[in-house]
Amino acid sequence: MEVTGTVAPPCSRVQDVFADVLDEQPGTGASFAVWRDGEWLVDLWGGWADAAHTQPWTSDTLVMPYSVTKPFAAMCVLVLADRGLVDLDAPMQVYWPALRARATVRDALSHRAGLVALDEDAPTEAFYDWDLMCSLLEQQEPTWPPGTAQGESALFHGHLLGQVVRAVDGRTLGRFLREEVCAPHGLDFHVGLTDAELGRVADLTGFAEDFLESQRVYPDLYHRAIGNPPGARDAAVVNGERWRRSEVPAVNGHGTARGVAGLYAALAQGRVLSPALMEELVRTRGEEPDLVVGGGHEWGLGVGVDADGFGMGGTGGSFGWWSRSGRYAAAFMTGHVGTHDRGERLENAVREALGLPPV
Repeated sequence: MEVTGTVAPPCSRVQDVFADVLDEQPGTGASFAVWRDGEWLVDLWGGWADAAHTQPWTSDTLVMPYSVTKPFAAMCVLVLADRGLVDLDAPMQVYWPALRARATVRDALSHRAGLVALDEDAPTEAFYDWDLMCSLLEQQEPTWPPGTAQGESALFHGHLLGQVVRAVDGRTLGRFLREEVCAPHGLDFHVGLTDAELGRVADLTGFAEDFLESQRVYPDLYHRAIGNPPGARDAAVVNGERWRRSEVPAVNGHGTARGVAGLYAALAQGRVLSPALMEELVRTRGEEPDLVVGGGHEWGLGVGVDADGFGMGGTGGSFGWWSRSGRYAAAFMTGHVGTHDRGERLENAVREALGLPPV
């Protein structure tokens, strides 16, 4: 399958690995970008943008990377905190008085608020109705006492943060992200698409039984968290115009690999957050069990953290990350949902070129 874009000489083999990844994807295509020392080492894309294979994936094709959206949502609250408009240690009720869960803003950012699943069945319509979703969250008792444990708020992270943004600024999270984070830093990433952006979105493909089977390894709480409201893994929902226009800022951002990697490049350059808040961004409580996705996990403020860096992966295989050891920002954005082995292969090809050990 044809690969388009550019690769700096040290990373020439990455293009071959990317071509192999595309050949293995029977549905839509992908993009991969790596920034280091002020330049793009890798900026590749290829494959098809639609399930019918009639429209090629281009340099500005947008795709939904699920939880890769979460750090973008977090940036909105953190930018406001940097401006002195949000107190991270204040109760959420300061900004959302009707919320029942007694969590702090920091709890919400670091997935410790306990609002991960709804007890009552909710309609798919809640994804398209911000007020309806928030009314459900207002009345929900947290799954654990806020602050005492952690677990990824798979579908609701963006609503919790979005309510803080609305209370302080008046804009929706998607509009604030567009105007205060992405536009100033040239990031092609969006929550709540416009007419123009709808015309360059790739379909998500691959929601077959083998993909759903691969997700059955997660704890029961994960399936409750991701399945109510229903539709977040339904191609008919996530490829629909209503979903793409709506703001579900935990999962439904749409962007390019360069747009995602660009966020981490901007953070590394000190262009988004102050040094003090950057320290808080990546400060964790150490590795703890994640009650939703399972296994040990370290959460910073809206980002996952490990020994080498910080960022976020998403359901289906996309990721965005900053590597401390390599001093690079990388992002893989795929339209065909699957495992994370594709992104790992690509990143390891980059690391090999840079003389770094594999991830």
